[in-house]
Amino acid sequence: MQREQALVLLKENLKNENLISHSLAVEAIMRGLAINLNEDEQKWGLAGLLHDIDYDSTYDDPKRHSLIGSKILEENGLPADIVYAVKVHNEAHGLERKSNMDKALYAADPASGFIIAAALIRPDKSLNKVVLKSLKKRFKEKAFAKGANRNQMSSCTELGMELEEFLQISLESLKEIASDLGLE
Repeated sequence: MQREQALVLLKENLKNENLISHSLAVEAIMRGLAINLNEDEQKWGLAGLLHDIDYDSTYDDPKRHSLIGSKILEENGLPADIVYAVKVHNEAHGLERKSNMDKALYAADPASGFIIAAALIRPDKSLNKVVLKSLKKRFKEKAFAKGANRNQMSSCTELGMELEEFLQISLESLKEIASDLGLE
């Protein structure tokens, strides 16, 4: 599946604009990580873009989230490794993260919201002005972006990557799509 087709599929299943923006953000981070780890950028990007495809129908039932999504992806002919990565990004299922794609998606999901929150608290609401130093400081503040699971982001070590490097790659990846997110 090409990205354009994936975006159409996403928008057929997900109507919430904030969730679509989140999906674009996770896609960007996944692409940045894939480049850094010499992985398949297109495949990793699709996993990031489509990871929450079922959220409109499962937001009130977290145990079904990602199970429905992985089924949608499977029915649309996406590769098994993308389907599995989407399924295991929800830790509620207790499934093992096996591949680097699985591990990256698990860490990238909360990182997108965390970094965007850092941009939104700025007076200029600009991702381009967010720096790694402020992210590292905010990471230690439990009250900041409470929904962004720190343990999940810290799991980047499963990729052989320190948190600082992971956050830097994630930040730079999001800066590349800042205009798409309305956070220039």
